[in-house]
Amino acid sequence: MNIRVVLFDCDGTLVDSEMLAMEVLVECAGQYGLVMSPEEALGRFKGGKMADCIAVLEQRLGHALPNDFEPDFRIRCARVFEDRLEPMAGAHEVLQRLQLPYALASSGPREKIERNLRVTGLSRYFGDRVFSAYDIGKWKPDPALFLHAAEALGVAPEHCAVVEDSLPGALAGVAAGMRTFVLEGETLPAQLADAVQVIAHLEDLLPCFS
Repeated sequence: MNIRVVLFDCDGTLVDSEMLAMEVLVECAGQYGLVMSPEEALGRFKGGKMADCIAVLEQRLGHALPNDFEPDFRIRCARVFEDRLEPMAGAHEVLQRLQLPYALASSGPREKIERNLRVTGLSRYFGDRVFSAYDIGKWKPDPALFLHAAEALGVAPEHCAVVEDSLPGALAGVAAGMRTFVLEGETLPAQLADAVQVIAHLEDLLPCFS
């Protein structure tokens, strides 16, 4: 493929937020009687839509969660991220050295994305090239966010690469017809084995685009 732009996911790809968020989630759910480890939560919810996550929690509990559950979770996450969030290993180096244009396309709310980039010092690399699923009302594994980003950047999907860390993100990248990389050995279904390239470190991207 003649790659002209790279689309990065945010959580778990550029910022090390996934386990922190799951720690907060199980703490919030625990107030209503749900017992779940952060590791189990990560396995169930990594890369997924928040509404789907809440639906699973409610099913496990056998009753609805209050309307303020998600806002409370977001507020607690923001506090934890301000104190403890770090960039993924190699994130700064890759963004400094990558010779192709790049952008960010995340399923998270724009406010969360911008906060996470600010806290980790990554904001300066992206400017206005940030795309949120909340802006278009479509979430991974739907490819709509990646296709929206490609259109906004004026690049055909087949000339885009996607860098992800989750199954929903990998499915979205493949469905969009983009070259798809998955970080740190996410367990993938057999049908994706030949469709994605698993990388152990973000720096492994650099030779792919030199």
